[in-house]
Amino acid sequence: METRLANIPPCLIGMEACVGAHHLSRKPQMLGHDARLMPAKYVRPYSKGQKNDFRDAEAIAEAVQRPTMKFVATKTTEQLDLQALHRVRERLVSQRTGIINQIRAFLLERGIAVRQGLRFLRVELPGIVATRSDVLSPRMLRVVEDLAGDWRRLDARIEGLSGEIEALARQDQACVRLMTVPGIGPIISSAMVAAIGSGDVFSKGRDFGAWLGLVPKQISTGDRTILGRGSLLHRQAAQGSDACPVYPSCRHDGAPPWSGAKCKQRTSGPARTVIAQWTSLQTAPARVPKQLPAPKAGSFLGSLIDVLRTRRRASRQVPSR
Repeated sequence: METRLANIPPCLIGMEACVGAHHLSRKPQMLGHDARLMPAKYVRPYSKGQKNDFRDAEAIAEAVQRPTMKFVATKTTEQLDLQALHRVRERLVSQRTGIINQIRAFLLERGIAVRQGLRFLRVELPGIVATRSDVLSPRMLRVVEDLAGDWRRLDARIEGLSGEIEALARQDQACVRLMTVPGIGPIISSAMVAAIGSGDVFSKGRDFGAWLGLVPKQISTGDRTILGRGSLLHRQAAQGSDACPVYPSCRHDGAPPWSGAKCKQRTSGPARTVIAQWTSLQTAPARVPKQLPAPKAGSFLGSLIDVLRTRRRASRQVPSR
């Protein structure tokens, strides 16, 4: 393929964004071609008839020429490496959560209740295992000890990956700029850079917030309003927004003045959405200057209130099931 592409004049090449597409798109780009990636769900409407390679190629050729088509930015090898670290870390964290829940369930079945939270179980588990009583049978003690060993091994792997991600984030200028936003640290900033790069595909911060999932995914039909869930980055941004009002070092004069009180009152849903939306508007990677100015109170707060009102109205319209 490379030989054939090298012998033709520069042209427009369309591809579906799938496994290996970023590697394949970099090859034509190095030869001077305009290679563009498109989500498969945006190409599907242009397919006519039954599915085969010819129909797929025809649909891709038709979709890539559409003026309103939304393209996927080609990721560099550094972005793919960073994204791989995040995905492995996410899998390990999920496995650790499963082990913790399993240990807690086994103990609860024997009448041993431990306060909810990772750190409380970590503190109390050694004492529970060391105290040889009739509550836990020898077989159950062995099972819990094996699970605790798995937990320690996962902790070590997660800590190693987190340290590597933080080191890479400190060396990347885009991550360093993102970390100036309150609530964003090495994990969230590196995940953003790995996902969107320079952010050229977004024309404004509000588009980035919608892609992030601050506006719920809409899968409505007719008069039924159905809202989906957010992404991993959405959850991380929400967790970062929770830390803003709690820790003084994370506070920022540009944030909504009532955000701290709302989060302290545990009304976390709307308040977290506002702070995370403000964070996404601040990051807007393709438009962020070197110094991040505080947004104007008028139009900014008005747009945030509109987001909240829209979300509340939509949530009321969800049919009960």
